[in-house]
Amino acid sequence: MHLDESTFQHAARSWWDGDADHYHAEHTGYFDSFYWCPEMLTEADAHLLGDVTGKRVLEVGCGSAPCSRWLAGHTEPELLVAFDLSAGMLRRAERSLNLVQADAAAMPFAEDSFDIVFSSYGAIPFVAHPEKVMEEVARVLRPGGKFVFSINHPMRWIFPDDPGPAGLIAQISYFDRSPYVETDNGEVTYAETYRTLGDRVRDLVSAGFVINEVIEPEWPDDLTQEWGQWSPLRGKIFPGTIIFSSMLPG
Repeated sequence: MHLDESTFQHAARSWWDGDADHYHAEHTGYFDSFYWCPEMLTEADAHLLGDVTGKRVLEVGCGSAPCSRWLAGHTEPELLVAFDLSAGMLRRAERSLNLVQADAAAMPFAEDSFDIVFSSYGAIPFVAHPEKVMEEVARVLRPGGKFVFSINHPMRWIFPDDPGPAGLIAQISYFDRSPYVETDNGEVTYAETYRTLGDRVRDLVSAGFVINEVIEPEWPDDLTQEWGQWSPLRGKIFPGTIIFSSMLPG
């Protein structure tokens, strides 16, 4: 199924507006810190952004902005801005933050505005053309700036979204780049794009980025909580998250 950018945008906004309260009620333990992923890797432990003191920082697809809230309380950036497409999610964010409602494929910021851009499972899978997000980040990022983002690990698309044994049986071609779509009476209510690992690398490199590191967080031994398709059973066998750490040449 081919979907244009406006269909993706409408689906993402309406889905997350409608799901904001349920999402927060279901995942209460994940909003008290800066977590990169359901494996609960924290920025405090991983230091993927490095020293943000005096830096201009942008969060892409912030949701209710728990990551930016943590940064604001534990670091000293010169400027910290967080944006999301969903007004419903932004309404749940800390009011003291610099919040913007915007589309990740058309960011309302000037060129060379930020030193660090990051995204924790935000926006990138929910646009029709993820490469445009890479291009927009490159546009607003200063030369020498850092871009770090976490997303579903591409190999997860091979398996059904089931945290149990059924989720261990590969059923979908890794090379089938069809988007995942849910509809209601013919209207697209949820849409998510898929890219292989090679596609993600090409999108970054084509936008001008140099990839410094690729992180695949392991499932912690003491984490028993499930999050949708993420579970200890699956997490012990194959990765659920991939994190790209990249930079623009200075």
